[in-house]
Amino acid sequence: MFQYMELDFTKWNYSLGVTLMSRQMTVDVAMPDPKKPNLKKPDDQKHDAVPGRARKTETVTGTLGKAVSLLELIAFAEKPMRFTDVVEACGQPRGTVHRQLSHLVAEGLIDHAADQTYAVGLRLLQLAAKAWSGNDLRSIAAPHLAALQEATQESVHLAVLNGGQVTYLDKMEGKQSLRMHSQVGKTSPAYCTGVGKAALSLLAIKDLAGIAAGLDFHRFTQNTLVTPEALIEDVSAIRKNGYGFDLQEHEIGIHCVAAPVRAPGRNFYAAISVTGPAYRVDLEQLRKWGPLVRETADKIAAELAFKLSPVAGG
Repeated sequence: MFQYMELDFTKWNYSLGVTLMSRQMTVDVAMPDPKKPNLKKPDDQKHDAVPGRARKTETVTGTLGKAVSLLELIAFAEKPMRFTDVVEACGQPRGTVHRQLSHLVAEGLIDHAADQTYAVGLRLLQLAAKAWSGNDLRSIAAPHLAALQEATQESVHLAVLNGGQVTYLDKMEGKQSLRMHSQVGKTSPAYCTGVGKAALSLLAIKDLAGIAAGLDFHRFTQNTLVTPEALIEDVSAIRKNGYGFDLQEHEIGIHCVAAPVRAPGRNFYAAISVTGPAYRVDLEQLRKWGPLVRETADKIAAELAFKLSPVAGG
């Protein structure tokens, strides 16, 4: 039997990811414009205080924007941050940072520990739980993902496109546990993941070309696509066939087959995938599962069209 990914109130990073992405990923909230990807050069990550997140060097206007930028830095940091770490990472004046952190602590959105490090607060967990329970895309997709996991016995994912990255909304573990990067709330590059390339196939050709041209490709493995031309060619094949593959492009030893969830008129670009170890799930097996994954994605799309339509909503 499959196992649902449960909301763990002791894992800050997981809950925080759901909360923060709820600002932009719930069905009723506009997703970022795919024409304006928020991308990061891989080389910038080498000395970044918050690996995997873009340094906040752009101009952030307004008190709320500055506070949220600090909240994101702390939330996505791989290790607890001290005041000096936050100042270095955000590029804001020390006085401004101190004032904003004080406000966030007072509101319960972050905690200031005895060792002088910052972590996300309990109030944010409450918001995370609310956002998690109210995500329409995830709730509609869940039974279909469960059926797909039962049929394949491998891990299945639901993700949405966010500029040049994908964020995982749901994951159901396979019968045999498999350690991989994908976790609910985490992000991965779109150009080297199955769900990412499948979601990109939903974009208009000119929008896809714009994102591809703005990417800073990093070769995670020898199979990683590292040019806009190669990415566009692969995504075009997904658009034609209705599904595509990740053959150890992001992580060594990981294979997956993915399909886009078509939802015309909606403000998100989503995809699902089946993922397994390369030694157990070869390309031949992935090709056999391709039509099933595509059919599952189409069922999710059909239910989205019905349940989120004005008629269904009364």
